[in-house]
Order: sequence, then structure tokens, then C-alpha cells
Amino acid sequence: MEVTPTLVQQLAQLSKLYFTPEEMVQVQQDLSQMISFVDQLSAVDTSGVEPLLFMNEHVQPFRADVSTGSITTNEALQNAPKHNGTYVLVPKVIQK
Repeated sequence: MEVTPTLVQQLAQLSKLYFTPEEMVQVQQDLSQMISFVDQLSAVDTSGVEPLLFMNEHVQPFRADVSTGSITTNEALQNAPKHNGTYVLVPKVIQK
């Protein structure tokens, strides 16, 4: 797969990223190297290799899903810098 400047621009737009022309060149080179590496991995014959399900031989036991006590609203709001008595108030971060 060839990584073109157009592809990098499309990926940047989808990712909501903005690159300078110099950064665009660097990103294009980096993506090309990554794809080349994945192509090398794809070329490895793994037909006789069992899939790896766990990193170690020990299966981790699951704990029981037990409901435990919770803190009260007042306790939760005690350390909040701003609150209205029920909810934590946070600054607006999305501008329309």
C-alpha cells in the first residue's frame, strides 16, 4: 500500500489533526515504515503456530461481582471545587 500525501491529508482530516507541510512529510514517511513492517510480519509463515490466548500459563480467576456500599452525594461533592448541591460543576469546554 502506498502512502500518498492525499491519504495523509484524509487521515488527518478524519482524526481532526492538523500538520504543517514538514510534519506531513514526516507522517507520510512514518506511516510508510509502519505499513512496511506490518507487511514483513504478514509474510511470516505461522501455519504451525497455535494462537496465543494468554501471555502466561496461569488462568486468572475472576472475582465475584458483588455489589458493595457506596458513598453519599454529600461525600462525593465534599472535595469538588464547584457544585450545586447535586452535581459537580465543570467549566464549559465545547464552544458552538
